[in-house]
Amino acid sequence: MHYQKQNNLLSKNQIIISIKEKIIAFFIDVANVINYQKSVFKNIFTNTFEFNEFLKQCYQIGNKSVGLISITGIIIGLVLTIQSRPPLVKFGAVGILPGMVAISIIREMGPVITALICAGKIGSSMGAELGSMRVTEQIDAMEVSNTNPINFLVVPRVLAATIMIPILTLYADVIGIFGSWLGVNIKDDVSLTLFIHQAFKNVEFIDLIPALIKSFFFGAVIGMVGCYKGFNAGRGTESVGIAANSAVVTSSLLLIIVDLIAVQITDLL
Repeated sequence: MHYQKQNNLLSKNQIIISIKEKIIAFFIDVANVINYQKSVFKNIFTNTFEFNEFLKQCYQIGNKSVGLISITGIIIGLVLTIQSRPPLVKFGAVGILPGMVAISIIREMGPVITALICAGKIGSSMGAELGSMRVTEQIDAMEVSNTNPINFLVVPRVLAATIMIPILTLYADVIGIFGSWLGVNIKDDVSLTLFIHQAFKNVEFIDLIPALIKSFFFGAVIGMVGCYKGFNAGRGTESVGIAANSAVVTSSLLLIIVDLIAVQITDLL
């Protein structure tokens, strides 16, 4: 009985110690993230901006993502059209199908799906690339040689993601609407000109602005998280995979949170 009480006390103490350690680790991570963001914003406005590296990252982000976004955009347009058509047929409102799909893609589906695809494609790439550089001590070598790794590695990637995600979002919107036209022509025979006229008859320019604004934030989140996870990876080789996986999971979760906040702000305005 006495030993059982001692074991219970030890287990409770271990649980308390574990909780304290997790809380301390959480606040340490928060402090590291804040310092990291300060360093990134500070280096954005310096005279030593790596413009060539920025252009290289823009090309790589667009080149790596455009094929997957093309396929996904067409599928989204097809699925939305095929799934929405039967209920509209029952109510005799098939004529509003192009406008409904266009608004859905422009306001929500295009930005969010594009951001999630880029989080998996670009975020993991950034995490793995910078993580491997950390493991092989290339980042340490840059610091020793008086080269600022934040300015050369992180800032171009963050800015490239921030600028390219809205461009890819616009591309995904166009491809998605084209996919919707293909979906409509499975059952009907509608010309592309008439479909575009019907699609944009109820779409206003103000519908595009909030979607583009939050796309900039999506890009910043993907770039920041991907670079942070890779830049602060551990020393072992397995840390590269951990950094890539963590970059995808964390950025995807933050994208959903940012989208929720953006929708609430848009609704208030």
